[in-house]
Amino acid sequence: MKKVRRLDGTAMTAHADTSSARQPEPKPSRRVRGRLGRGFSVRSLIHVCLLALGFVFSIPLLWVITTSFKGQGGIFTYPIEWIPDPIVWSNYPRLLNVLTFSGWPGIVFFFRNTFFISILATVGTLVSSILVAYSFARLQWPERNFLFSLSLATMMLPSVVILIPTFLLFRDLKWLNTFMPMIVPFWFAVQGFYIFLLRQFFLGLPAELEEAARIDGANSLRILWGIVVPLSRPAIVTVSIFSFLQHYNEFLSPLLYLNAVEKFPMALGMRMFQGTYTNDWPLMMAATATFILPTICLFLMAQRHFIQGIQLTGLAGR
Repeated sequence: MKKVRRLDGTAMTAHADTSSARQPEPKPSRRVRGRLGRGFSVRSLIHVCLLALGFVFSIPLLWVITTSFKGQGGIFTYPIEWIPDPIVWSNYPRLLNVLTFSGWPGIVFFFRNTFFISILATVGTLVSSILVAYSFARLQWPERNFLFSLSLATMMLPSVVILIPTFLLFRDLKWLNTFMPMIVPFWFAVQGFYIFLLRQFFLGLPAELEEAARIDGANSLRILWGIVVPLSRPAIVTVSIFSFLQHYNEFLSPLLYLNAVEKFPMALGMRMFQGTYTNDWPLMMAATATFILPTICLFLMAQRHFIQGIQLTGLAGR
């Protein structure tokens, strides 16, 4: 209690109001603390399992890298020497001297051909798939859904079924021993998976942006390249990575259509590093490590957009 004075000078006693005093926050109950503890333990267990699984999957890559720094006698030692002793650095410079074409190292020709085919085929896949996917997603025309279902049905067609017809077609076109069979078909949206991936992403974009652009007088192509494509960067990066890796690692098509060794891509040219009777495994693993290095760098540079594209694609649900 405390005394207060009225305006007329008389004193009175008043009770202090403690209802508005700040009360201490209640501690979480034992049940809540138990749930938090169990949740933290489950998350920790999941992370540990993922790290262990990732380590298991990375063992072949680690073996390739360590073997590329070993000598010929240290390949089949048991137990495996994960840290070479001694470290042989000469395996990588030897890649430049094993095969030569016109005075140039063979590995330079192989990488040049690989990037030439992969980049042109990837660009063709992106351009054609974006056009077709936008047509399926936003434009209205007869039998649109039927043709979209037909394009998806091509995903279930085994590639070996059309192997002979396509070979005969390219033979009649005089495209054998050229890069054309590995580049030109991908400029015509022949892969239904990429069309499906981009279409699902386009469906998730707000239609109000296109309507506003059409009111301003923009046509479909202007809307596609000026609005839809910039907003679809995650999906486009995802398709680019998938397509580039597909063409970068392609082995069967160059084996069928190419005859000249100087036109081989790296996936096929690596067989040239094998000997007739014996295999120089340190040299082979050095070539393998060099071959996979660009793909690892590509994923590390684009992983944010890649993961975002995988997460957002298909949320439209139509």
